[in-house]
Amino acid sequence: MQPVTPLFSYPRYWAECYGTAPFLPMSRKEMDKLGWDSCDIVLVTGDAYVDHPSFGMAVIGRMLESQGFRVGIIAQPDWSSKDDFMRLGKPNLFYGVTAGNMDSMINRYTSDKKLRHDDAYTPGDVGGKRPDRATLVYTQRCKEAYKEVPVVIGGIEASLRRIAHYDYWSETIRRSILIDAKADILIYGNAERPLIEVAHRIANGETMETMQDIRGTAVIRKEPLPEWRGVDSSKLDQIGRIDPIMNPYMEGAPCSDDEGSAPAEQEAKPVLVQPPKQKPWEKTYVKLPAFERVKEDKVLYAHASRILHHETNPGCARALAQAHGDRIIWVNPPAFPLETDEMDGVFGLPYQRVPHPAYGNEKIPAYEMIKTSVNIMRGCFGGCSFCSITEHEGRIIQSRSEESIIKEIEEIRDKVPGFTGVISDLGGPTANMYKLRCKSPKAEQTCRRASCVWPTICPHMDTDHTPTIDLYRKARDVKGIKKILIASGVRYDIAVEDPRYIKELAKYHVGGYLKIAPEHTEEGPLSKMMKPGMGSYYSFKELFDKYSKEAGKQQYLIPYFISAHPGTTDEDMVNMALWVKTNRFKLDQVQNFYPSPLANATTMYYTEKNPLNKVSRQGGDVFVVKGERRRRLHKALLRYHDPAGWPMIREALQEMGKGHLIGNGPDCLVPPEGRGEAKAERSRNKGLKPALTRHSNIVHQRGNGAGNKAAGGQSNGRGNSTARSEAGATNTPTASRNGGKAGNGKPVGSQLQKGAGNGKPAAQGAGQGAAQGKPAGKSAHKGKAPTRAGSAKPGANPATQGGKPAAKGNGAKRPAR
Repeated sequence: MQPVTPLFSYPRYWAECYGTAPFLPMSRKEMDKLGWDSCDIVLVTGDAYVDHPSFGMAVIGRMLESQGFRVGIIAQPDWSSKDDFMRLGKPNLFYGVTAGNMDSMINRYTSDKKLRHDDAYTPGDVGGKRPDRATLVYTQRCKEAYKEVPVVIGGIEASLRRIAHYDYWSETIRRSILIDAKADILIYGNAERPLIEVAHRIANGETMETMQDIRGTAVIRKEPLPEWRGVDSSKLDQIGRIDPIMNPYMEGAPCSDDEGSAPAEQEAKPVLVQPPKQKPWEKTYVKLPAFERVKEDKVLYAHASRILHHETNPGCARALAQAHGDRIIWVNPPAFPLETDEMDGVFGLPYQRVPHPAYGNEKIPAYEMIKTSVNIMRGCFGGCSFCSITEHEGRIIQSRSEESIIKEIEEIRDKVPGFTGVISDLGGPTANMYKLRCKSPKAEQTCRRASCVWPTICPHMDTDHTPTIDLYRKARDVKGIKKILIASGVRYDIAVEDPRYIKELAKYHVGGYLKIAPEHTEEGPLSKMMKPGMGSYYSFKELFDKYSKEAGKQQYLIPYFISAHPGTTDEDMVNMALWVKTNRFKLDQVQNFYPSPLANATTMYYTEKNPLNKVSRQGGDVFVVKGERRRRLHKALLRYHDPAGWPMIREALQEMGKGHLIGNGPDCLVPPEGRGEAKAERSRNKGLKPALTRHSNIVHQRGNGAGNKAAGGQSNGRGNSTARSEAGATNTPTASRNGGKAGNGKPVGSQLQKGAGNGKPAAQGAGQGAAQGKPAGKSAHKGKAPTRAGSAKPGANPATQGGKPAAKGNGAKRPAR
């Protein structure tokens, strides 16, 4: 999978004579100091500008600058008019637009569609500095400012909306964002390779009409590309096989049976040289069901989603074509992943590693969290159904060299103000996939599996953690470094394949607590999440406890769980709550499953079909929790210790015939109703109105006075009101204050299209619960199945494990999925 043109081999643009800017300019005054009369490219982003390789616009801006272009940044512009989009003048080549490191809707709303009032990517953690659906708004303002200037859109928001998609906030199927935004071209996935090609081709005088086949891009067309062969998606709805490599030698040549006789002379014939046979996926596109059809037919939507997920391997992916009326959204195959030397080049660009001076002393929470962490790789082959990394970054791991990583650690030591000698993380989307790739190049190029580790670890997958262990040891030896912590989530199912890694981790790199993500305890939900069973968790815990004890340390695992995920029944949640209580955990951060565009789990949520298997109209149904009350119940069960949820839990247990779980005994989940509890409940609810958002039903809004301040609420200044009620009192997850990070909790990587470079866009698509209590020693079950709700006697007594509460605050990072 080699690209035609390496990333840093393009001839430099003539403007390279201006040299490198200390910071990419955000104003005319800065441009004047640099001697610029104009910008070649203007980048527009919904995030504050932080010149750091964990922030997408910084990576993309510095990458374009390294090619010789003059790049300006308009960060968090006033979108009420076109004026702020003209502050740097007319770009010579194009506008680059992104909503930022996070999807603007997930950044702005909770999983229950309630308004957030903070934004970790904004100075002062202030919310409301970017519009809803920011990519659409910014693109339209750029077109108003200079109609003739091309607009290139990217970032996690655009990437996950490249075809028709389910929109959770409006509960509708929306068109491709390329159609709605009226942009000229969309870049999905990590942007460096396609964006650099687009920039140079525009600089060379090409128009968008001649740039229709660039890998990693999507465009609007009237008809498919000429000379491409179309295949209907209904013929491809099955897992692809590994195609055999062509034998370049002649087969079946005659051999002599008589060893002593000389070979007979043969008449000389001309040699016929044939071109190599075309691979079945080359110059081939898949005709997806049209937007108008998937909008009306949920089964066809699930089918289209399944096909898209099969076409994510750059080695064998076909192009996709989806009709929107009389136009076609043409999605080219994904860009080839970066090689190690290219990754080193991207992370070795001249970042200042601090926010732009225009922000003064204001804190940007996302930067404060990652300023001493290092991103060592991209991609994830886990394929979890609720996560968007595969759709955005792909399954192939792209790793930096040890030398590049060590150099960045030294730069942090020398450049970051107030550095204490502690590196907060060496990681990426996961902690322990560094340099892990398929051992078979042929399999890697042609495989269409959604995951390399589910339902079992593929025999072709390399699980040798030696490169990671060697990296940790060299990082610890850097002068001035006191401690290297691993805050990215550990993928424990592959860690148990190499116990040496767990030993190294437990001995040197855990600060008391290690976050991992089982996500659930029950097989039903786990099979829909594409997560391993609890056996892998118990195996990892046994090894982790063993090596922690050998190191003379008391260290604890902090598990994260998802509530209300598709495939989860009420009984599944009760069983998980009993497991959590038995193991003496108290979940502090809890958020229900968040349906982000294009994720497999989102398809399950909307269609109630399972796209992990072949989709049909008969069978394959998935149970889905919908409606505010049921979703609140699942969240309340995870927070069984919170009195606010007890009335709801008691009512549900009675309806399920599990009243034996109500009581004060050790086998009970919640206590019976106490004296004065009902009165206190009525007092709390007195005078409160439902918490309204712009997504509430319009009749419901009118009946409750939307647009006016509700009791205990505060106007958001845009015609909406929010009210604090018991329903929403525990509804703001710490993860949102952390910038919506996932994996290692970092802001996402390079982004006109990066959204998930060193962090997951999110863990967009996942709800989560961070365990606050700390288990001591082994749990009561000692490897046995967790307590079940279906029995009048749930099982063994709860573990008598004491422990201190886990550290709270914005430092908690999301484990790997």
